[in-house]
Amino acid sequence: MHEFEVNVRFSETDAFGPINNTSYFIYLEEARMKFFEALGLTTDAQPWSFLLASTNCNFTAQGHFNQLLTIRTSLTKVGTKSCDISHEILCSQTGEIIAEGHAVLVCYNFATQKSEPIPEKMKEKLISEIVLH
Repeated sequence: MHEFEVNVRFSETDAFGPINNTSYFIYLEEARMKFFEALGLTTDAQPWSFLLASTNCNFTAQGHFNQLLTIRTSLTKVGTKSCDISHEILCSQTGEIIAEGHAVLVCYNFATQKSEPIPEKMKEKLISEIVLH
């Protein structure tokens, strides 16, 4: 599991005060990138080989401007061509779950525009992350 914190900016809230629902997807994207970087897998645009195939977010409480959030990211499944990631967004002060998300990433060859098997070394690293946590 990987954790990082984000402080909610005013621009991420809506007119009624809570975090705008689209902002959560930005947090989840950043969490995925930091997760892969922590594993030592490059997230540079050129060699990056994953495509977001599916994502969702379930909102269970409201987050607000200037709130410190902790985003926990875990790898839950590694397949031949894809991997599943789960996220929890919590209030850092109380531990209350604000939202939970899920993403499916597919190994993708942008030159051929087709999915392909996850490279073996990368797959081994991803599988070891599931076993370790």
